[in-house]
Amino acid sequence: MDSLRAENAYLIKLRESGYGDKSPLEICREMFALADGIIVSAKKDGLVNIGGFIAMNDRALYEQARNELILREGFPTYGGLAGRDLEAIAIGLREVLEEDYLHYRLGQTTYLTERLLESKISIIEPPGAHAVYIDAGSLLPHIPHEQFPGQALAINLYLEGGIRSVELGSLMFAHPDPDTGQTIYPQLELVRLALPRRVYTQSHLDYVVEIVEETAARREQIPGYRLTYAPQLLRHFTARLEPIQPVSNIPLSFELQTPNSKLQIN
Repeated sequence: MDSLRAENAYLIKLRESGYGDKSPLEICREMFALADGIIVSAKKDGLVNIGGFIAMNDRALYEQARNELILREGFPTYGGLAGRDLEAIAIGLREVLEEDYLHYRLGQTTYLTERLLESKISIIEPPGAHAVYIDAGSLLPHIPHEQFPGQALAINLYLEGGIRSVELGSLMFAHPDPDTGQTIYPQLELVRLALPRRVYTQSHLDYVVEIVEETAARREQIPGYRLTYAPQLLRHFTARLEPIQPVSNIPLSFELQTPNSKLQIN
């Protein structure tokens, strides 16, 4: 299990029959009771800057994992984290289950969804709680799978307005068929707009929509991309790409001047 259980628990409370009177904590406990173990990235719904944990109900496996922890991270009492971070996790795991927080969290995602739909931007529906997913394949139909339409959209959202997003499409998920070697592409080319918790206001979300609108308005000018470097595994983390055709509105060189120096970038 991942660390988005609080949000999922709240969606279960709102959308599934028989759970309307249960708290997110009760629903989480019911989900965890079905699992043999969990892996949690506390940087998400733990509401902290760093950290995570593993929990399991197998004592022998726990002992093995604890020994590995000592070798790689530190003693079980801190696991490579500062005391401040451990305390923040303990508090965050409680706060993340508060219904007022979850209601606001879901409200932000709902607002961003409604604004994008008003602008005729195709997204995955219904939305969840932590992110909105733009259908880049529909937005950029002129870019084929092998030219990474999701990555092209993510790059141009950043160039247009500094909006950081992540591609969930062919760059991340395309893979060779083990028998034929032919590339298998995912059905969807998506761009995820994840909302950091307790960071953005409604004005920030309006700005995001504005940038998406401006990008969509010049969609025909957005090129596909090709790989110039890719590792064998997990290429979407460290791959390098270049546009397949020149983009007139992206400068190839510019100068940055400060009161005491001048920096030229090519």
